[in-house]
Amino acid sequence: MLSDKVNVLAVNPGSTSTKLAVYSDYNEVWRKTLIHDVSMLRAYHEITDQLDFRKKVVLESLKEVPDFSLEHLSAVAARGGLLRPLAGGVYRVNDEMKNDLRTARYGSHASNLGALIADEIASETGVDAFIVDPVVVDEFTPLARYSGIPEIPRKSIFHALNQKATAKRAAKELEKTYKECNLIVAHMGGGTSIGMHEKGRVVDVNNALDGEGPFSIERAGTVPAGDWMRYVLSHSDRPAALQKKLTGRGGVVAYLGTNNAKAIEDTIEKHKKGEKTDGLDGAECLEVMKALCYQISREISSLAAVVSGNVDAVVLTGGLAFSEFVTGEIKGRVSFIAPVMIYPGENELEALASAVVDALRGKEEILTYQA
Repeated sequence: MLSDKVNVLAVNPGSTSTKLAVYSDYNEVWRKTLIHDVSMLRAYHEITDQLDFRKKVVLESLKEVPDFSLEHLSAVAARGGLLRPLAGGVYRVNDEMKNDLRTARYGSHASNLGALIADEIASETGVDAFIVDPVVVDEFTPLARYSGIPEIPRKSIFHALNQKATAKRAAKELEKTYKECNLIVAHMGGGTSIGMHEKGRVVDVNNALDGEGPFSIERAGTVPAGDWMRYVLSHSDRPAALQKKLTGRGGVVAYLGTNNAKAIEDTIEKHKKGEKTDGLDGAECLEVMKALCYQISREISSLAAVVSGNVDAVVLTGGLAFSEFVTGEIKGRVSFIAPVMIYPGENELEALASAVVDALRGKEEILTYQA
């Protein structure tokens, strides 16, 4: 690795995995996904108790990187966790941030480990650690916060990292800056978030954590409020199961019994050809996935009203954007709004690294987290 390059380690911890990559400027040098044994993780009472274990396996894995040592690092970039609501951007990890993550002040999630792992590795090598566009990015307008019940305002919790990185990529392709564009970005995966990016700010987006918006592969989305209230009252002795109904066992999983989007799509293709399908019902798979695309399209279309229809592009991203069936269904319904641009995958490690490279090169402001 060259000394005149900005060399960044990107760390993205998930519930049972840790994704790693090393970048030299904007070029990926190495990538690896570490899968952690679930039974081992259960031995830790709190998620932050996993810190030493996760840091150790990260450092062991880095020994695999060709011609690399920690002394080559310019910075460590990590996925941001559950922090106070904040504007999008690059934040230097500081004591206030670490304290909020360690104490789970705003909630407990595996992503809380990102900044803590990054900080420990960065401290040992004499560089800074950063987070970029955590899930709690909140750039709502006042009108977007209204829910109809004053005690329950709408919240901004979404796939901010990939949404913003993909929006900037789309803006560049449109030969504009991110702050010059109005873009509707749909991140479609296990959870789905659809945001209105107005001149560089996500002024409205569904809460992808708690299940607002269209149903997705594993989330129920917005459900009929009265019916849900009565269902909750009749199952109040099973709070954990109720939560699973919304996030984890809702959406496509609830209808089809699987979260394997590839198997579902293969079944649909066989059904269209009149071939025999094993396990899954082809007609049912087709209707459920059409309904998913219908709801995503409806959400996209509703966001166009936020900017009075002045939309530069509709951007589809996330794991489901690999599906030509899904993107084709949605494109057919929303292309009247604006051109549809497709960028499959999550691209989170790339987004982390490129944002920090930009910040260290003075192209993006480095922000300070305040508890």
